[in-house]
Amino acid sequence: MNVAILGCGYVGIELGRQLADRGHEPIGVRRSDEGVEQIEAAGIEAIRADVTDREALESIPDADAVVFAASSGGRGADAARTIYVEGLQTAIEAFGERENAPDRLVYTSSTGVHGDHDGNWVDEETPLEPTTDKTEVLAEAERIALDYAPEYGIDGTVARYAGLYGPERYRLERYIEGPVTEGYLNMAHRDDAAGAVRHLLEENLARGEVVQVVDDEPVSKWEFADWLADECGVGEPPKRTKAERLADDDISAAGRRRILTSKRCSNEKLRALEYEFSYPTFRDGYRGAVERFRVESDI
Repeated sequence: MNVAILGCGYVGIELGRQLADRGHEPIGVRRSDEGVEQIEAAGIEAIRADVTDREALESIPDADAVVFAASSGGRGADAARTIYVEGLQTAIEAFGERENAPDRLVYTSSTGVHGDHDGNWVDEETPLEPTTDKTEVLAEAERIALDYAPEYGIDGTVARYAGLYGPERYRLERYIEGPVTEGYLNMAHRDDAAGAVRHLLEENLARGEVVQVVDDEPVSKWEFADWLADECGVGEPPKRTKAERLADDDISAAGRRRILTSKRCSNEKLRALEYEFSYPTFRDGYRGAVERFRVESDI
């Protein structure tokens, strides 16, 4: 299977590795020379192209499937719209109009499109309630993947990621030092974020559907911080209620919305599709990071 990974970065490179290890032929696409070098360093074929540039996309060989994993670089809603909406539409058109068009598209979205559910469970059938301009854009991009791609004969799948962690993104100090504001964490290890997409492609699953990619155990931030502190051999961090944090003068509007957004994301559908997690919970995923912390801290 030939797979073009557009925006082949943190998750995309790992997806490329997993696909290559299983005998598939991934091609990683990034818009910068540095990004291309990172892909090549992982032993994956790389092409420099911007997903918003139709002509540049023509340089990518034909593929059986396209994974759209591009990032807006943490910028605002306008930048997000350029990448996730305009870029996704451009990619669909560029590949869909080929003589040998792919028949699969996987768009990687975010559980942020759910908005606030007061700590209750959400799944793929829960109506979307995005609370920010950026998550509105992500919800629009999901509709493009599911409704626009089929106009070109491409079945779209949305892989809706929870908060990603893993190599270079453990952020131990944030939770060890605190203060930690109450709420829930929905997480997926980078290897499972890639593995879930690889599984859907290899097993030909979830065409025209949404699949939430989140581990088995959404957890209270306070519980997670206390577990992490105990495992690292340090004292429990200070904690704040939402009301206490919201009373601070330094909090931004975006930060306020994040604090007020609380939910627990179910992975029941992904489990039913028989994906086997490498890191089923944060306890598994953080084990190596905790051990390194203890060694470096001589604990």
